[in-house]
Amino acid sequence: MSKYLVRARLTVDGLKGLLKEGGTARREVVERMVQSLGGQLESMYWAFGEEDIYVTVDLPNNASAAALGLVVSAAGGVRTSMVVLLTPEEIDEAVRQKVDYRAPGA
Repeated sequence: MSKYLVRARLTVDGLKGLLKEGGTARREVVERMVQSLGGQLESMYWAFGEEDIYVTVDLPNNASAAALGLVVSAAGGVRTSMVVLLTPEEIDEAVRQKVDYRAPGA
């Protein structure tokens, strides 16, 4: 499983739905959606600022993450962006790889 941070910004319709249903009901919807993709909801927080919601999820792969973002954004209540999160062990694996690269102008 891969871990993702989903940042969400509510639209006017999304805000109306939140006022009607509340935060707990929305978390239950998100949890069911993530489970339907074979994943697990780790956390969901509401926030002040540029984004309204921060969600961390474990999903099987990038295709599942893309499906989540596409379906949620297409529904119109939320605009999402997604960040792939890496473990320290994954970074260790990355730094051990040999990469053939030359910086511009070098």
